[in-house]
Amino acid sequence: MAVFDDLIRGVRAHGSLFGSSTLSPPWALHFVDGAPLTLCTVLGGSGWIVPEDGPPEALRDYDTVVVRGPATFTFVDALDTSAEPIACGENCATPEQGGTRHRLGWNDGGSSDSGATTFIVGAYPVRGEISRRLLDALPVVLRVDAGGTGDPVLDHLAAEVAIDAPGQQVVLDRLLDWMLVCTLREWFDRPGGTSPAWWSAQRDPVVGDALRLLHADPAAPWTVSSLADRIGVSRSTLAKRFTDLVGEPPLTYLTGWRMTLAADRLIGQKSATIAEVARAVGYSDPFGFSAAFKRVRGVNPSDFRGNATRSVDEPSGTAS
Repeated sequence: MAVFDDLIRGVRAHGSLFGSSTLSPPWALHFVDGAPLTLCTVLGGSGWIVPEDGPPEALRDYDTVVVRGPATFTFVDALDTSAEPIACGENCATPEQGGTRHRLGWNDGGSSDSGATTFIVGAYPVRGEISRRLLDALPVVLRVDAGGTGDPVLDHLAAEVAIDAPGQQVVLDRLLDWMLVCTLREWFDRPGGTSPAWWSAQRDPVVGDALRLLHADPAAPWTVSSLADRIGVSRSTLAKRFTDLVGEPPLTYLTGWRMTLAADRLIGQKSATIAEVARAVGYSDPFGFSAAFKRVRGVNPSDFRGNATRSVDEPSGTAS
């Protein structure tokens, strides 16, 4: 699963915001931080995820929803709730805490009412252009029912957020990584669902091998012939099968992946020259690389880096 492995590797929890609470109705939490990914799951009771645009999603015991930002959404006990929404930003607080803020979010024992809902929310920071390719493959809201491979992870999450122990943030980060992988795998594999072309292509014996080779060494001087030779099929077989399953020819896919890797380096390695970035992704000629980058990204590498730097440096709330 080379493609998914590379994309999910760029989406890592670090200092993730976690919150857990048990609330009796009516209640409503409005998430306004614009996190790229937010994972919401109900450990007991029920609730509704109401996105800014789109239909609401019901949640019951161990159901999980992943919401793609930056749009806001509301988590409520019922669609007709009478509760005034509590705004939740980077450090959300429960109504019972009166706005007291904690780096980990909120951890509230809440009510023992039989009608109460116990839930966990994790806001997931996403960095880099590689991970953006994964986000682009996701809908605004995706839902996975209880009973899957993520259930044991939820047991661990519930236990961890209930304590205050050394190393807790590291444990929560890794559990969130684990839970996200389980949730996305199940969503991509759901019967009758529409998953990204590369997801099913990874399982094809020919195209899957081609994708693994391209991702293992994207800077290699690949041609369709050399790729076909490594796999043991004809050039025409590989070209047709790859295009049919992935939606574009092998070398077009490779160029797009190289430009994604280059974009990540341009942002993350500020001291690297354009020529160094070009060589790292398989281009000996920086001018040829710049032309390819502009063709794929619509802007030359220097301007892309400058725009990204200005966006990061702008004060919060002023970025376009």
